[in-house]
Amino acid sequence: MAEFKASLSGAAPAPGLAAPLAALWWAAKGNWDQAHGIAQDEASADGAWVHAYLHRVEGDLGNAGYWYRQAGKPVATDAIETEWERMVLSLLGGRA
Repeated sequence: MAEFKASLSGAAPAPGLAAPLAALWWAAKGNWDQAHGIAQDEASADGAWVHAYLHRVEGDLGNAGYWYRQAGKPVATDAIETEWERMVLSLLGGRA
C-alpha cells in the first residue's frame, strides 16, 4: 500500500501496473476521463469494481450500482476513503 501511495507522486503509473490499479492511480491524480477509460476497458470483476467506485465518487449512484452488480460486490455504504483503501489493498493482493 505504501508503494502505491508513494507512486502517486510520479507523472505516470508504474509500468506493468494492473489496469484496475492504474485506473485508481489516475483517479487519485484527478484525471477522471483516463480513470474511466481504463476501468471501462478492463473486462474483469476488479475493473467493474473500480468503475463502480469512480461513479460513486462522482455521485452517479445509478451507474455505481450497476457496476457493483457487474463486479459481484454489494453496493458500498462505508466512507469513500475507506472503500478506496480496501480496493487498493485487495488489488495489491493484501500487501500493505
